Amino acid sequence: MSLPHAILTALLEKPSSGLELTRRFDKSIGYFWSATHQQIYRELGKLEQAGHIRALPAPVPVRGQRKEYEVLPAGRAELSAWVARTEDPKPMRSALLLRMRAAAVVGSAGLRAELERHLSLHQGQLAEYLAIEERDFPPERRGSEPDRLRHLVLRGGVELERFWVEWLTGALAELGPEEERPAP
Repeated sequence: MSLPHAILTALLEKPSSGLELTRRFDKSIGYFWSATHQQIYRELGKLEQAGHIRALPAPVPVRGQRKEYEVLPAGRAELSAWVARTEDPKPMRSALLLRMRAAAVVGSAGLRAELERHLSLHQGQLAEYLAIEERDFPPERRGSEPDRLRHLVLRGGVELERFWVEWLTGALAELGPEEERPAP
């Protein structure tokens, strides 16, 4: 149920077309809630049908022109109600951790390379988040509640990436050099 709420959030920040939403997801919300172009368009249709958003009237109707959407009062009310709801944390799903568990049974050939690849990806993501923080959240811009909340979301991403970098570094050190390890 969170994709419609992510779209409502993005549209409240700035009325946008589906294509613009897809691009904005890639640069912000998509870091913690990803969606494909098709998923976004499907949800836009559902939100419009539910009366939560509407397509803004075009100054000059042109066939094939992009629709730009805005949130209606019912959509704002739905998003506010969703923010106030309680929700239990979801169990983590990690293909990497499952792969490591499987390696304990069938052997770990190739596992070290995959852990190194993940480490590199997490180091890159951490560097990207830190660059965003430096660019978008200098200390003087952290005064308003919306800025503090956006910064806290980014800090959550930073801390998760730091966790993965530290954990993967330790896992690689504990595994030692790559060698074929037979199943126990």
